Amino acid sequence: MATTVLLHLMGGVALLLWGLRMVRTGVMRAFGGDLRRAIGIGLRNRFSSFLIGLGVTGAVQSSTATALMTASFAERGLMATAPALAVMLGADVGTALVAQALSFDVTWLSPALILIGVVSFMAITTTRWRDAGRAVVGLGLMLLALRLIVESSQPLQHSVVLQEVMAALAGEPLIAVLIGAGLTWLAHSSLAIILMVMSMATIGIVPLPLALAIVLGANLGGGLPAVSATWSGDAAARRVTLGNLSFRFIGVIVALPLLGMIASALPALGGEIGRQVVNFHLGFNLTLAIVFLALIGPAATLAEKLLPEQRTGDDPMKPRYLDQAVIDSPALAIAAASRETLRMGDALETMLRDVLTVLRTDDRKLADDICQRDNVVDRLHEAIKLYLTQVSREALGEADSKRCMEIIAYTTNLEHVGDIIDKNLIEIAIKKIKNRLRFSEEGFAEIGDIHASVLDTLKLSLAVFMQGDAAQARRLIEHKDAMRDRERRAAEHHLERLKSGRPESIETSSLHLDILRDLKRIHSHLTSVAYPILEATGELKRSRLATS
Repeated sequence: MATTVLLHLMGGVALLLWGLRMVRTGVMRAFGGDLRRAIGIGLRNRFSSFLIGLGVTGAVQSSTATALMTASFAERGLMATAPALAVMLGADVGTALVAQALSFDVTWLSPALILIGVVSFMAITTTRWRDAGRAVVGLGLMLLALRLIVESSQPLQHSVVLQEVMAALAGEPLIAVLIGAGLTWLAHSSLAIILMVMSMATIGIVPLPLALAIVLGANLGGGLPAVSATWSGDAAARRVTLGNLSFRFIGVIVALPLLGMIASALPALGGEIGRQVVNFHLGFNLTLAIVFLALIGPAATLAEKLLPEQRTGDDPMKPRYLDQAVIDSPALAIAAASRETLRMGDALETMLRDVLTVLRTDDRKLADDICQRDNVVDRLHEAIKLYLTQVSREALGEADSKRCMEIIAYTTNLEHVGDIIDKNLIEIAIKKIKNRLRFSEEGFAEIGDIHASVLDTLKLSLAVFMQGDAAQARRLIEHKDAMRDRERRAAEHHLERLKSGRPESIETSSLHLDILRDLKRIHSHLTSVAYPILEATGELKRSRLATS
């Protein structure tokens, strides 16, 4: 009998966790890009950031997912520490509001939600609405799981041993907090633990003081998955997750001695015991939000002092942002691949910048160093490609699938740029060093001008890749037309110097023209990112050929 009851209870909890996962993955696949953009606009002030965090978490039903998206924005420098922490305060309140909504007796909706979700998933061909159907099925399964937990726990009401254990734990709130934190860490969902405790408190298995202590532990444990996911990442990302965990920890430390008083006061506010549990959960997170929103500036400053930017000790060949923990959430995984692509672009920028120094100073050691950095670019390209291959094994929406292909195409072009620098421009520089050749002042000035233009194009190219802005993409194509004219004029000027018999120009003629050609090739690879964007907006001609 006891084994059957325990099996049914564990099955109900497992179904609750699975339902939560279906809601999260369904919403992220259907609306992940929109939710990322929503977080991105929450930069104006602490209050708008708070509301964005609340709304996104209400949709995703996972503060961990919100934390990882927010940390990714902070890591790329797109969000400062203060608004990022405000987003997380909103996320915590968002999970509490979801718990409030699910605490009402709406289990009768479960069959209807499962039916609607399954029909939409199987009958609708649009990927986004199929994923939305998946989320609706998950919500139905969550409501069904709550009913199963309550029904399977009914026989435990009469267990004398269980009542004694619960009473003993109620007298040890610190142990109960640790148990709540541990269960939340194992489940990777504070919402699931809160709902489970609410259900068991409703039927009288868990007394109110113990339920409140476990709720505190669930709030504390709810911050741990995001911390572990960003532990090896950038300091800016860790400020977000560790800062949020610190807010929760301070709240638990303050609330723990007051639990007895709170447990005595809650019944006076009305509602059955399960309602009191979720009311305490909401009140706890609202209090944290009010207190720390007022202190968000000093808290952000302290976080930046305690976790300064430190890049030393990193292996440049190892990917830094390709987190396997989010591989089943395409929106988060694609954001991670985009961040790694930016890192690849940064490595290329240093290679491109230094190659001109080698041509000017004949620094053979720096030339060797640039060749080593091309190995970094190659390794990062391979890692990004394999990571996105794993992501594509999930059922991707049209937008996510398109973004995966765009990232792969762009990183391939960046890898080709690295090869041109390593195999062509460095080879030219080595030949120049061996033969002790020297460019004319005018010729090298022209190379420097074109090189500077290519560097500017690299920066613009990375911006277009991240933002997908059509106006910036158009600028990129305009740069390509200007580069074509600039390269042609430089070649003509070089030929004029040859005609005038300049010795330096004659000696370095082939090298000079090869450098111009290679810089033009690099420029062409960098501008390729603009074509899909302009094609989607109808701003691209099919052919440059004149009509006959």
